[in-house]
Amino acid sequence: MLDARFVRENLELVETAMKNRNHEWDSARFTELDEARRAAITEQEALQAERNAKSKEIGKLMGQGKKDEAEAAKEQVRVVNEKLEALTAKREAAEGELHHILMTTPNIPHETTPVGKDETENPEVRRWGTPRDFEAEGMEMKPHWDLGADLNIIDADRAIKLSGSRFVLLGGMGARLERALMNFMVDSHAAHGFKEWWTPYLVNKQTMTGTGQLPKFEEDLFKTKDESLYLIPTAEVPLTNIHAGDVLDAKDLPLYYTAFTPCFREEAGSAGRDTRGIIRVHQFDKVEMVKFATPETSYDELESLTNEAEYILQQLKLPYRVISLCTGDLGFSAAKTYDVEVWMPSYNAYKEISSCSCCGDFQARRANIKYRDPENFKGTRYVHTLNGSGLAIGRCMAALMENYQNADGTITVPDVLVPYMGGVKVIEPQK
Repeated sequence: MLDARFVRENLELVETAMKNRNHEWDSARFTELDEARRAAITEQEALQAERNAKSKEIGKLMGQGKKDEAEAAKEQVRVVNEKLEALTAKREAAEGELHHILMTTPNIPHETTPVGKDETENPEVRRWGTPRDFEAEGMEMKPHWDLGADLNIIDADRAIKLSGSRFVLLGGMGARLERALMNFMVDSHAAHGFKEWWTPYLVNKQTMTGTGQLPKFEEDLFKTKDESLYLIPTAEVPLTNIHAGDVLDAKDLPLYYTAFTPCFREEAGSAGRDTRGIIRVHQFDKVEMVKFATPETSYDELESLTNEAEYILQQLKLPYRVISLCTGDLGFSAAKTYDVEVWMPSYNAYKEISSCSCCGDFQARRANIKYRDPENFKGTRYVHTLNGSGLAIGRCMAALMENYQNADGTITVPDVLVPYMGGVKVIEPQK
C-alpha cells in the first residue's frame, strides 16, 4: 500500500500516476479525510491534556475538603470524556475510509515504466529464437488440444465430467511431462541460488492482504465456506508472506525463494480458443520466484529475475519475446513489470508465460516486512519485494507440444527434459 504521508506530500504525483494507470482517484476526498483525521487527533490531544489537568485538580480539591468544587470538576471531566468519545468515533471513521482507499489504490509506476493506455501500448524489449514455419516444412500445425487428444495425454471430456469447464486432466506421458517440467524448473532455480520451499496452498485473509490480493480482488479468489482460508492464486502469496512482520538483516539480502504450487483462479475469459486446452484454466501448476532486496538493488534484481525466467525457455529452446508493461496494463502491486511471452503456433502469436515484477515497498508496507542496516541508517526500513513466474507449467507444456510436434503426430522431448522423462525422447500415442 502507499504511505499516507507520501500521498499527502505528493498529491499531484499520485494523481498523475493514477490517471496513467486508469485508476479512479479522488484526491479531494483523500485530503478531506486526512485533514479530518489529523484535526481530530490534535483536538483529542488537547482534550486529553485538559482531562489530565482536571483529574489532578480533583485530587487536590478532595484533599482540601472542597467536595462541591471537586464534584464540579468531575462533571467537567465527564463532559470532556464524552467529547473524546465522539472524536474517537469521528477519527476512526476517517481512518477506516482512508485505510480502505489506500488498500485499494494500486502502486505508483516506476519512472522507467512506459506510459500507455492498455496492453496495445506495451513496448517490446527483445526477442529470442525463431518460430517454426510449418508451411515451409509442408506440415499441418495442430493446436495442443488436438495433439493432446490424439496422443491421449490430455482428456478434456473427463476433466469436465470431474470438475466442469476450465479444468485439465493429464494422463500417461502428459502427466509425466508436467512433472518433468516442474522438476526441471525448480532444479534450475535452486542451482542459481534460489531456496526451495514447499508451502501451504490455503492461506488466511491477512496473508492474502499482504501481497495485495485482498481486498480488491476478492471475487477472483476461491475460498472456504467460512471465508477463513483462501486457495492461493500463486506461490507469490505464501512465499512473500514468509517474512510478514519480520525485520531482516541487510547482510542477508537479497533473499531468493522459489516454490512449485498448484494455483487457483476464477478465470472469466471470453469464449473462444482460450476456453480450449490448458492456456486459461481455474487450476494450474506454476513454479514461482520471489526476491527480497534493498531499494538500492531491487531494479537490478528485476533484470536478473527476468533473465532467470528467460533461461528456462532458452534451455527448452522455445522462441519468446520480452515486453515492458505500460502503466495502463500494470498489475495492482507492481511498480515495474516485464512479461515474457512464449511463441504459440496455434495463436500465431506470443502468449504470456511469465510476469516478472518489482513491487518496491508496496507489499512490504502491507505485510510489515522491514530490514535493518545499522552501518548505513538508524532504525528500520521497508524491503523491496519482487516476484516472477519461472514458469507457468501448463502454458509451457502447451508451447512445447506445439513447437516440438512432428508430422506423424508425435512430440519430440527437448534434450534438457529427457533425463526428467526417464529417457523418453518422443511422446507417442498412449493407451
